[in-house]
Amino acid sequence: MNLKKSITIASVVLISGLMVYGFILARQIFSKNTKFSENEIFVYVPTGTNYEEVKKIVAPYIENMDRFEMVADKRSYPENVKSGRFLFTKGMNSYELVKALRMNIPVHLAFNNQERLENLAGRVGSQIEADSLSLLTSFRDSIFMKENGFTNENVLVMFIPNTYEIYWNTSAEKFRDKMIKEYRNFWNKDRTDKAAKQGLTPIEATILASIVHKESVKKDERPRIAGVYLNRLRQGMPLQADPTVIFAIKKKANDFNQIIKRVFYNDLTMTSPYNTYVNLGLPPGPIAMPDITALEAVLNPEKNNFVYFCASVDRFGYHEFAATLAEHNKNAKKYSDWINSKGVTR
Repeated sequence: MNLKKSITIASVVLISGLMVYGFILARQIFSKNTKFSENEIFVYVPTGTNYEEVKKIVAPYIENMDRFEMVADKRSYPENVKSGRFLFTKGMNSYELVKALRMNIPVHLAFNNQERLENLAGRVGSQIEADSLSLLTSFRDSIFMKENGFTNENVLVMFIPNTYEIYWNTSAEKFRDKMIKEYRNFWNKDRTDKAAKQGLTPIEATILASIVHKESVKKDERPRIAGVYLNRLRQGMPLQADPTVIFAIKKKANDFNQIIKRVFYNDLTMTSPYNTYVNLGLPPGPIAMPDITALEAVLNPEKNNFVYFCASVDRFGYHEFAATLAEHNKNAKKYSDWINSKGVTR
């Protein structure tokens, strides 16, 4: 066998070997490597996680970890682990899995109608990495509150109910900073001017909106209710808002899970800064997180001469309004008779 023929054979063997190796390598990289039945799952990698910990997190979803690790090593993933929320889809190969672990998918974080800051922290903490305690601590940071004109009682006004796109691994402080930015964006010059026209600051407008929000679930009625409360404030009358008394009862009992359907006369005399039957003006903070319609109702109230209202027995969920006490007493008796007939005791 001459030298030329030997070289040719060796070349063929080498090329064949490389082709086999390439096929095996391609199979390792590009063949299906998932073992979950869902069409997609989200994998969560906490802040500070190292590569060995990532392998434990993803192992339940990967069919062949050796293939995954081979690709991860070639893609320098062990030295560049990222924290966050990552999407795996059924049938991904190892290359796609490693690529997916570098694409942090935002959470569509939503909150509304939270009664207290603690409830909000729990709601947010269930959707991002930061826990409720770290969130509460950041919200109530004394320097932060002082810089932004908030107190422990009213800092809830900072949170505008909405759905926000935010990364799962956002820290408590970064979440708080995003919320104060959203708050400032919401309270633009137009809204601030409208609040001032009603004699209110943005914080005061939000506190009043929280009462309007609790008074009626009927969004079309809220501007009228806001008009009534603004009439009372201008006339120096107490707001006499039952929802503030309910909040005071819950706060005193430290039980915000209780359901209170009826306020009694002896409740109206309880000592609390939130009891607007015995205290003039607004309570020291919101009694809930008002939604946008309640805020807009306060900023764009109905102009009317009503100063009284009570629940309607003819239009469930709505109220009967009155300009005089005599007219109001008739409406109130009608409602009282109705609720007594239903046997509602609390």
